[in-house]
Amino acid sequence: MSELPPLSPEVLIPRLGDFLVEKKLITIEQLEIALLHQQEVRKKGKSPLLGELLIEMGFVDRQALNTAITEQILSLRNALEESNRLLERRVQLRTAELEKALNKLSELNQMKANFVANISHELRTPLTHVKGYLELLINGDLGHSTAEQRKALEIMSGSTERLEKLINDLIRFTDMERGQVTLAIKAVDLQKLLERVYLQTLNQAREQKVELQLAPPAEKLQVFMDEQQVAWVLTELIENGVKFTPPGGHVKIGFELQSDLAYVYVKDDGIGISHENQENIFTPFHQLDGSSTRKYGGIGLGLTLAQRIIEAHGSAIEVISEEGKGSELAFLLKVVRNST
Repeated sequence: MSELPPLSPEVLIPRLGDFLVEKKLITIEQLEIALLHQQEVRKKGKSPLLGELLIEMGFVDRQALNTAITEQILSLRNALEESNRLLERRVQLRTAELEKALNKLSELNQMKANFVANISHELRTPLTHVKGYLELLINGDLGHSTAEQRKALEIMSGSTERLEKLINDLIRFTDMERGQVTLAIKAVDLQKLLERVYLQTLNQAREQKVELQLAPPAEKLQVFMDEQQVAWVLTELIENGVKFTPPGGHVKIGFELQSDLAYVYVKDDGIGISHENQENIFTPFHQLDGSSTRKYGGIGLGLTLAQRIIEAHGSAIEVISEEGKGSELAFLLKVVRNST
């Protein structure tokens, strides 16, 4: 085992011999002789420093060697300081560029949100007029219509309702983006809320030939929530389950008590969600089927809004799904416990 070289400033200096030659403190011939001698000594298991050998061989005195080493150390330090200054300037410049880009991106996002909000509100006004006149026509207030005409009017009415939902989702999304949504938390009877949402979505499920089921409650519970917002979330989850469940399938809603929390779920036996897509379903405007001929409608905001509402309640929507085997979307809400 070779000996470690003694601690010396020389160990900090790369290519000391070349530097000594450049400074004309030794000749090339003397350097070559010293290097050959160093190799011979190393074969004996020792690791002498080149500078010490040069002193022993009388090629350079210690003072000259120390001066040369000090000069090299100072030169390396200056080079390092200059490199650090250059790096710092580059970091500052890059940071300024990134801040500028971030501010620009934030400005563009705000412009986008304002644009979507303005367009959505502008679309809502003429849509209200269209809906109003369609209702008058369907009710016969503007004259008699044939059975075929009424059927066409009812189809048009259904389309305006879907369009109204898309517009309302856009408005809700832009409001959330601008932090304009607040919660009105209170104690709510969970089963009554589920029953109300169940009845509101039952016809849509029947139209799609999907059986909507309401699980019987294990017990009566009151839960802290914003009733209107959570009702919207449940409606969205049910409609989403119905949309992705083929005719003859089932969508079930209910809740289970887990300690001081209510586990509220919507499960279906539809097409399911692949593991890769589960991470993306809450991304704004994301579509599971992005093809130009995609089978399922929507603009990809419903689950995004639902997740943000539940997150505002201090919870999150959990996804349990496997492609081809259905999905379960659920979240936890705090149960009201009566003090005794």
